[in-house]
Amino acid sequence: MIDQDVLERVLGVGVANGADFAEVFAEDKRSTGAVLDDGKVEELTSGRDRGAGIRVVVGDATGFAHTADLSEASLLETARIAAAAARGAAGSGRTIDLGAVTGRLMSDVEVLPEGIGKGRKVELLTHADEVARTQGIAITQVMARYGDSRRRILVANTDGIHAVDDQVKTTFSVSCVASGDTGMQTGRETVGHTMGFELFDRYQVAELAERAAQRALTKLSARPAPSGQMTVVIGSGGGGVMFHEACGHGLEADLVNKGASVFAGRVGEQVASELVTLVDDGTMGGEWGHFAIDDEGHPAGRNVLIQDGVLVDYMWDGLRSRASGRSSTGNGRRQSYQHLPMVRMTNTYLLAGTSTAAEIIADTAEGVYIAHLGGGQVNTATGDFVFGMTEAYLIEGGQITEPLREGNLIGNGPAVLRDIDAVADDFAMGPPGTCGKDGQGVPVGDGVPTLRVHGLTIGGTAA
Repeated sequence: MIDQDVLERVLGVGVANGADFAEVFAEDKRSTGAVLDDGKVEELTSGRDRGAGIRVVVGDATGFAHTADLSEASLLETARIAAAAARGAAGSGRTIDLGAVTGRLMSDVEVLPEGIGKGRKVELLTHADEVARTQGIAITQVMARYGDSRRRILVANTDGIHAVDDQVKTTFSVSCVASGDTGMQTGRETVGHTMGFELFDRYQVAELAERAAQRALTKLSARPAPSGQMTVVIGSGGGGVMFHEACGHGLEADLVNKGASVFAGRVGEQVASELVTLVDDGTMGGEWGHFAIDDEGHPAGRNVLIQDGVLVDYMWDGLRSRASGRSSTGNGRRQSYQHLPMVRMTNTYLLAGTSTAAEIIADTAEGVYIAHLGGGQVNTATGDFVFGMTEAYLIEGGQITEPLREGNLIGNGPAVLRDIDAVADDFAMGPPGTCGKDGQGVPVGDGVPTLRVHGLTIGGTAA
């Protein structure tokens, strides 16, 4: 996107007059999307976003400016603006020598989605709609979505980083509504990976549509969820979002440094059950939060945050790791070239244990089995959270029995970590997600094996 000699001149302007650090982040992103709602194509879009953001750091002050014009003149002017914002004056520049480019020049994909016609993508949506409706006359609404993107980035800075990445993502989802005597019930199935159109060799849209429809139909005969403190078993892959939100955010160094995390100052302490090892891993090939380099040019890393219940580290971006005299963990991420990077998760998950899911359920006399959690809210300073249960069942006498209507799961992140008393060997990643923080959204993954928490509050409607 930008020649090396141009990058060196732009960075030189950024650090003129004694600035500590300057960075160029360039991005070229193309995306395609399609939505089929009740048999009609409601959206068929494609777009491209291209530009560069320039950051200059002077002491504790950061200046940032961005431009959609990648010409040398525009980049030099943007660097002057960022430098002026950081220190109140711009200078003439100094010499910067960048090393050879690192990272990957092409994602490891088999079929680039940009080479597939929109007609073929719409065919997938139509097929999903047809299959979902064959599952029962109670299916009254079907919506299917397709999306793909290709994001090429370049990062260069005055620490000598000169790196690139080429990230291709493809996703597909089906949402169904079933109508009956209990009203309308919903079911959803979503897949998404950092890969190309070969996603549809791994997953069949007919199977996705069938599962989404059956999930909605099952809820028509569901009983109201109970209320009160109960033992909760969370199914494999279905509850990773809880640990992402309730625990993961509290382990991001920016929130820790602000004192906005319940985990601040607790490295080396036992903060969870000995069964808990929590990892954030941007190196997981094919997963939604996977990349070669983060948005500051640092290699993706596999970072153990909690080991056997002991807090061992936080997640770090470049700016905060520099200030702390340590290395970045590869967690500096940004939504686009128009945004500053911040500490963000990648793929966050609990490692598998040694029990089996069947053993955990059989050993639970009464409780609730949650197959899938939905969205929720969390207070990172306290760890308190509320999540929706999108698919849940009663556990009675060590067996999964009746389905439950949607209710809420209420608890506290650190308390959940301490109260996990069983972890199975059936680890799986959950569906793709978008993590929002300070107005920015980035793609993330999460996963869990089947696990049991011996005390959580269920907010249901049963009397």
